[in-house]
Amino acid sequence: MSDGPYGRHGFNANAGGYGGGASYGNAGAQGGGGGYAAPSYGQSYGSSYSAPAPQDSAYGSQYGAYGGGATNDYQAKEDDNAKGHKGGGRKSIAVQALNQNVLLWAGFFTASLFVYFMLSGGDFSFLMTYGAMARMFGFGILNLKTFKSQRATGVSIKTLQLYTLVFFFRLTSIIRHEGYLPYDKSGDWLYHFIEGMSLLFTVGALYACMVPFKQTYQADLDRFGEFNVPPGYGGVYLAAPILLLAIFVHPNLNADFISDTAWTYAMYLESAALIPQLFMFQKQASGVVELLTAHFVAALGFGRVMEFFFWIYSYHELANSSGSKLPGYLALFAQFVQLVLMLDFFWYYYLAVKNATPLVLPSHTGMGIV
Repeated sequence: MSDGPYGRHGFNANAGGYGGGASYGNAGAQGGGGGYAAPSYGQSYGSSYSAPAPQDSAYGSQYGAYGGGATNDYQAKEDDNAKGHKGGGRKSIAVQALNQNVLLWAGFFTASLFVYFMLSGGDFSFLMTYGAMARMFGFGILNLKTFKSQRATGVSIKTLQLYTLVFFFRLTSIIRHEGYLPYDKSGDWLYHFIEGMSLLFTVGALYACMVPFKQTYQADLDRFGEFNVPPGYGGVYLAAPILLLAIFVHPNLNADFISDTAWTYAMYLESAALIPQLFMFQKQASGVVELLTAHFVAALGFGRVMEFFFWIYSYHELANSSGSKLPGYLALFAQFVQLVLMLDFFWYYYLAVKNATPLVLPSHTGMGIV
């Protein structure tokens, strides 16, 4: 019999044209390319001529929104240089974006402190609730990005599909049984609420990418696993084998096959659900990730770090009916692998936030993911 962090409340844990200095860069403001300023014929034949900037319409259309709706950062820099400001406008936009970053994360951490002191018993198992809060925060950012910009660029539908499964199966387990809930009072109702909101946010983002903003979804980049399956269903190569693994290797804290398997499936699948999104980042020719999309992925990664810390201490509770701790070892290993795959992303995200610049990922790394 186990008295670990899951035995809640006595629960048994194993139970333009020419003229006027017009610029041919006007159309490029949305296309991402620059232009050249035509001299004003009839006014000054001595006007300077600036060489044409490289045209890159794909970059402008996809990454023009620095954070979801702002003018393209690189176009702003070109315009300011033409005015003699030497990049002052670009710096101003970067500072504004940095302020948005600070406000987003400051709001999240403030809410975290409130929940910890007011709605939690301060137990170590609060890390589970904190990880769930980070996931909800991440998917909230993704909805903000998608509906504010009215674009689904840079978002993997396959990752959203997998996370929908994650939250659905986890809820089917924790609503019926208490074996996998945080031990503190956040496990009474708050953890359920957070997971439910995460499911709603995920479904909302999935709907936005597939229905109203479908024309901006980049299916040509979201190609993970599309081999001998209908387009858009590549995630089955992750979902199906992980389901088989969860059926055969799962803990027994609820003493219920369906409930234990559902929770284990959510745990294992979450460790792989971000792979299509990271794969999509790799396929982007420019390597630039929209700011809010980067925040979304970073929040999911942060939540996984919190849960990893918790399971380092508590993995031994995840034993099966025969007493084997193999499910605990697998859960810990799966989370560790996910964090390793995200190391490059975390580093470049840190540099982008620190320098108030767009997040630019290399097209390839030694891991071949980001």
